[in-house]
Amino acid sequence: MKAEAYNNQSEPTASFPAGSSKGKVGVLERLSYANLDFAGQLVATVVNSYLMYFFTDVAMISASATGIILLIARVLDAISAPAWGTIMDMTHSKYGKARPFFLWLAIPYAASGILLFWNPGLSANAKVIYCAVVYMIYGILYLGINAPITTILSLISTKPGERVVLNSWRMVGSNLGVFLVNSLTLPLVAFFGHGNDSVGFRIFIVIFAALNVIGTLFSFGHVRERVISNNDERVTLKQSVHAMNKNWPWFLIVGGNLLFWVAQQGRQQSLVYYFTYNFHNKGLVTFFNSISIIQVLGVISIPLLNKYFSKSHIWASGLALAVLGQFIIMFSGMSVAGATAGWLLANIGSGIAVSMPFAMLGSAVDYGEWKSGVNAAGLLTTIGSAFCMSMGQGLAGALNGGIMSSFGYVADHAQTAHALTGISISFNWVTILMYGIAIIPAILCQKYENMEGQITSELSKTTRV
Repeated sequence: MKAEAYNNQSEPTASFPAGSSKGKVGVLERLSYANLDFAGQLVATVVNSYLMYFFTDVAMISASATGIILLIARVLDAISAPAWGTIMDMTHSKYGKARPFFLWLAIPYAASGILLFWNPGLSANAKVIYCAVVYMIYGILYLGINAPITTILSLISTKPGERVVLNSWRMVGSNLGVFLVNSLTLPLVAFFGHGNDSVGFRIFIVIFAALNVIGTLFSFGHVRERVISNNDERVTLKQSVHAMNKNWPWFLIVGGNLLFWVAQQGRQQSLVYYFTYNFHNKGLVTFFNSISIIQVLGVISIPLLNKYFSKSHIWASGLALAVLGQFIIMFSGMSVAGATAGWLLANIGSGIAVSMPFAMLGSAVDYGEWKSGVNAAGLLTTIGSAFCMSMGQGLAGALNGGIMSSFGYVADHAQTAHALTGISISFNWVTILMYGIAIIPAILCQKYENMEGQITSELSKTTRV
């Protein structure tokens, strides 16, 4: 593989050997890479945290229908994720392979987010169809603009250590975006809507979607792809699939990351119900969403932890902390202090756990190239990142919607004790189970992490120039 630097006009100026200091990533580029996820969260977090609530309590779609919509849309992602990955692998433009998608999809993605929260005046059945169709379109565009954020990481640098650092910057940006959205959404919806949440959400999403476009285009102008395949050819779908063959670290990362996102998205989706109905205090939703910024402590600790511990063990430890924190929340009952303590611990753990798969996917791409001779960064990282996030959200929505519906949840009403139990199961037990199972593939990744030095060395001698 050869590394290629681009100037501000994105035209190639020089070729550097893999790992050359001349290809060093500067502070502005690190900030721009972090800003990609910060800007992306200005829309994605509104969807991840509040869409299910918006559908059930604002658009007045039943919980069961909402769960089905979320699941069907994510099944569509199962098709579109490999398609986006293949498109990236086949892309050969003056901007690179992953980078141009930030330019091409910024506006369409933001527009789909706006339409998702528009809540037009339609009949009940027509509204269900509208929400389903728009959410499917949103999901496809989300994959198209989110997957390149992970894909480009393996194209910015070949060094595993530098990828960990870059990914930590990205995750700090992501957490800051999540913090901003979760701190402001409900207060601003109430402010803009003056009691009409439909109007409030509509104005709020227009503002944040516009900020998303501006931020994405800024980062597009300041990140660079340095690493390209040695023959500079488009990678076909057949070749990309071949890079999956016996790529065991990749399969483990995908499995663990999918389980993580089922837990993470399920926890986030059910939080608004848990504190609104179980604690009878909707104001706690904003409070708990705001203090989740403590995830940043977990994220920024990763480069330091990686000096003493393997990435696999760091990942597993983060998941274990998330499980412990959720247990504390559950056994605290209605104690706000106990729930707060558990939430802080759980979020430090999930902050660590959310970061590691993204940092490790680049090594899985290297492993696939080492085994097959094909660098399928687009397909492998798309499925390992954006697909897992989207599918996790869909599966979590289906689980939460099914559980709440079966326990008798009725939107915008005082809930029965049975319904409150269903909300608690969704928020606590589903989260604990999924985080806990994800620890298994995280630990199993250690075997392949031990091979990284050998793989990087051999690739630099054979397929990198």
